Parts: sequence; structure tokens; C-alpha cells
Amino acid sequence: MTEGPRAVVLVEGSSDQCAVEALAERQGRNLDAEGISIVPIGGAQAIYRFLDHFGPKGLDIGLAGLCDAAEEGDFKRGLERAGIGASLTRADMEELGFYVCDADLEDELIRALGAPRVEEVVEAHGDIGAFRTFQKQPEWRGRPVGDQLRRFMGSGGSRKIRYARLLVEALDLSDVPRPLDQVLAHL
Repeated sequence: MTEGPRAVVLVEGSSDQCAVEALAERQGRNLDAEGISIVPIGGAQAIYRFLDHFGPKGLDIGLAGLCDAAEEGDFKRGLERAGIGASLTRADMEELGFYVCDADLEDELIRALGAPRVEEVVEAHGDIGAFRTFQKQPEWRGRPVGDQLRRFMGSGGSRKIRYARLLVEALDLSDVPRPLDQVLAHL
């Protein structure tokens, strides 16, 4: 892409960017050729700055976004402050192209795949020993495996980024979590 994007998908961080890009690849889309950029904003609190830059007060290009449930309020306030909506509900946000993951994208992917399949992915990529050790920690013993997997992926440096792509690659395309599927479909 030689000129600026015609649209952007604003995501909280690099793991979300990897997941969205991996899904686009799996769907046979070439985001670069389509003029779509996936932009990690470095946390939900930065949303207004990016909406101000890319939205109607700035470049005025197509917008979409993806956030965690805990950051839904930040995204709503950012959209309202940028003049993109008022008194937004989650349904209103979706009409604008902004989707909320319950509780976060990793949780959505783990639920879509199921914990046993995610454990297979973890094993295939050499991390099952580390995961079994994690499961033995007193604060994680006896918790649901899906919760353990989510926390495990969120620890250990770049593990969250690596597994975002790997879990999307393991998905059946008919089982893509709705927020992830819809954010790409919006643009």
C-alpha cells in the first residue's frame, strides 16, 4: 500500500492485531491491497486519540474496532467524544463497527475452540509442560481449564501474541468468535 489506508481497525494491543490479521489471511483477504490497516492503540485509554486522528475530525477514513468487555466504557466514551455517536449501547457500537469481546479475545478464542483443542495447540507448540506446571500453582488449582489457559497465555512475555495467531489458525472458519468475525466483515 503506497498511500494511506482507506480504513483502520483499532485494536487494544499486538495480540489482537495478530488475531485479526491471521483471520484475514485465513479468509483469503489481502488487507494491504484493500487499504485496511490493523492498528494497535496501546490500550483502550488511547482510543480517543486514534479516533480523533482517523475519524471525522482527522483523516475521516473507515473505522472499526475491537475491545475487551472491561474496556467497553473507554471505547464508548472515545466514540462519543470524537463525535461518532451519543449515549451508545453495545448494539449502537456494533452498527458503527466497534465490537466487544467477552471477557477478552483470548477468552472468545478459547470458548470457540474448546479447552481440549486449545490444550492440543499448546502441546503442539511445546508449551504443555509449562502449562501443566502453571496448573499446579495453588491459586490456579481446581479452576476451570479455560480460565487457566487464558491466564497462562497472558503470562510469559510474548505468549499472548504468539497464541493469538495459533488459536485463529486452529479455528474452523464456521466457529470464529462473533466480534472477531464481524470487525473484519464491517470493512
